[in-house]
Amino acid sequence: MKSTPLAEQSRIVLLGIRNAGKSSLMNALFGKNVAIVSEQPGTTTDPVTRSFEIPGLGPAAIVDTAGIDDEGELGTLRIKAAMERTKSADMVIMVSPGHLGPTDAEELLYSRLFGKDAKTAKAPTLLVLTHGRETLDETKRNWLENAGGFRVESPEAKGITELITAIGKIAPAAEPTPLEGLVSEGDLIILVTPIDLAAPKGRLILPQVETLRDALDRDCASLVVKERELFRFYQALREPPKLVITDSQAFHKVAADIPEDQPLTSFSILFARKKGELDRYNPGLAALDNMKPAPRILMLESCSHHRQADDIGTVKIPRLFRQMVRRDAEFIFSRRMPEKEELENLDLVIMCASCMLTRTKVMTRLDAFKDAGVPVLNYGLFLAWANGLFPRALEPLEQ
Repeated sequence: MKSTPLAEQSRIVLLGIRNAGKSSLMNALFGKNVAIVSEQPGTTTDPVTRSFEIPGLGPAAIVDTAGIDDEGELGTLRIKAAMERTKSADMVIMVSPGHLGPTDAEELLYSRLFGKDAKTAKAPTLLVLTHGRETLDETKRNWLENAGGFRVESPEAKGITELITAIGKIAPAAEPTPLEGLVSEGDLIILVTPIDLAAPKGRLILPQVETLRDALDRDCASLVVKERELFRFYQALREPPKLVITDSQAFHKVAADIPEDQPLTSFSILFARKKGELDRYNPGLAALDNMKPAPRILMLESCSHHRQADDIGTVKIPRLFRQMVRRDAEFIFSRRMPEKEELENLDLVIMCASCMLTRTKVMTRLDAFKDAGVPVLNYGLFLAWANGLFPRALEPLEQ
């Protein structure tokens, strides 16, 4: 679990009113105190995330949130933050004190999660009633009968084992790995990893590490080279590799140094498939050939890396776009997902590989772009297009 990035872990969000027992439940799940528990309402203010190994599911990130009945201006912001977490959740657990009648906030949440028109969370949902030693409220009994779920007593961990087993069965499995369906045992792949100003000192970036580890897990051999060494080592091979995977920024150099029939793609394109669905990007590719004058382009990043002088998102791609698509393009740079009304003013979104986001969160973003009628690409797809490598860069993924 410690070696599994947070973005690869299933995201399980706890929702409920203040003093429902969310933090106590979180402590019971972990078997130790990982969240502050107090009788004072509103102890949990901002979402708290902890990683936990769940049998049958693997590493999961449990998110404890503020009460959905919080008060005041800050309380409203906390409720918004809590509900926002459900949009990217792989599973939502409603936590409610079983011995108390439902509040208005609980009635509304129950209706949204388990009612006929459930709409708050697209992810699987589960009801957990706390205070298992107390007499069960009649309405909560009906909830339990209609929605299913569990009664627990957190301090004694009553019902916790059964709850963990159920989570492992209900929560969706982890997202696919980078090389899913692309390689077989005994295959050789070449990973081209430029070491430039943007490369972190002393280590590789996450997509490169994940792809290398996936190759090892699949009993494949990996030849890792920089783009300057690729030609020499490729020529020394007795037989061609199954696949060449490059950093998207080196597409032009790599394509020039290998045969035209050599399967080639990029880490970013692998992650476009891993974190989402490749066909979601088709409108974005089509839009490049029919871009209107003075388009507004959002460059959307997912992490807070330090931007270098020749940064891919703020310098290289905008420069290429103005050279090959529209010289009058206006670029907006953001690390925040725009609000709905902001999307209406965009003509295209180009986002990073999203290696720091879960697949569920990326799919939520793609849904928002689709609903707003805004085409989207990611860095790798745009750079493949700009270097004349379509459909070649996608062909390995379509086999």
